[in-house]
Amino acid sequence: MIRSVVFDVGETLLDDTSEWGRWADWIGVPRHTFSAVLGAVTASGRDNAETFQYFRPGFDLSQERRRRELAGAGEQIDEHDLYPDVRPALTALRAAGVWVGIAGNQTARAAGLLRTLELPADAIATSGEWGVAKPDPGFFARVCEMAPGSPQEIAYVGDHRDNDIVAAHGAGLRPVLIRRGPWGHLWADDPLIEELADLVIDSLTELPALVACTR
Repeated sequence: MIRSVVFDVGETLLDDTSEWGRWADWIGVPRHTFSAVLGAVTASGRDNAETFQYFRPGFDLSQERRRRELAGAGEQIDEHDLYPDVRPALTALRAAGVWVGIAGNQTARAAGLLRTLELPADAIATSGEWGVAKPDPGFFARVCEMAPGSPQEIAYVGDHRDNDIVAAHGAGLRPVLIRRGPWGHLWADDPLIEELADLVIDSLTELPALVACTR
């Protein structure tokens, strides 16, 4: 039985295209060039933050985030950044009596921006607020504290093999991979996904019916 569904943020609920484009603009790199290097970093299984090192060795991501904010060019999250299936899927899950949470590797600022969207979710949290990030087991311990039910009654939905599927499985949750964004497509047929993911979906709107089968 699944009592709670918790969602990752980037490339699960949000299309990150605009934010990556703003980062490319900020460091003065053509967007297509930045995207290509990001893809190479992704394909090698490394942290996407390493992308910046190719253009600016020694790049300090936290410091640059602060500089962007001071310059009035900080992180933005708007309605148009949401994938079209987000509101319908979250609404349907809550209507079915499922507790809905959002928890991902984002800044504290992103958490505030997400809350302004008034999504149909029972709780929103980010690694920036918790002080611990995926794939650290401490992140998923916080997810388990936040969401009702035992770990086996909590589904965690994300697009990243290591941060979402492997780490959630290790914490005893029920991992669901969504096949979208660079990571979701790249790893959808990975042997670890086949072994560890409870489900692989193409749209969040598939979830309500699938969750209903476990209730």
